[in-house]
Amino acid sequence: MTRFVFALACAIVASIAWAADTTVTLKGHKFDVEQANDPASQQRGLMFRDSMPDNHGMLFNFNDDQPRSFWMKNCRMPLDILYFDQNYKLVSMQQRVPACRSDPCPAYPSEGPARYVLELNAGVADKLGVKPGDALTVAH
Repeated sequence: MTRFVFALACAIVASIAWAADTTVTLKGHKFDVEQANDPASQQRGLMFRDSMPDNHGMLFNFNDDQPRSFWMKNCRMPLDILYFDQNYKLVSMQQRVPACRSDPCPAYPSEGPARYVLELNAGVADKLGVKPGDALTVAH
C-alpha cells in the first residue's frame, strides 16, 4: 500500500509540475518557471523529477539576502543553479550540478548574499554565456 501511495503522489506531482506561473528572461531568453515561495515548496524544489522541459525552470524567492546553499537530494536531473541578489543581478552560479545518488549529498553554495535562486537544466547557463552581474527580468 505504501508503494502505491508513493507512486500516486509522484504521478500527481508530475502532472502539476509544469504549471508555470511566471516567465523570467535571462540574456534575452525566456523561461517559464514555477515559483517556490514558501518553506515547503523551497525544500521540495525539483525533487523526484526525472526531467524538465526545455525553457523551463524553478525560481526560489526568499525574504532576505543571505548566502544560500542548495543540494540535490532526491533530484534526478543535473541542474544549473543561479544565485541573484535583491535587484535580480547574478551573484554567482553552480553549473552542471549532478543529481545526488547517495548520502550525504554535497552542498552548492552561493559566493555572496542572494535573495532569488533560479534552477535551469544543466548546461543552459553556459550555452547562454551567463556571467556574474547579468540581470534577470521577472514577469508575473
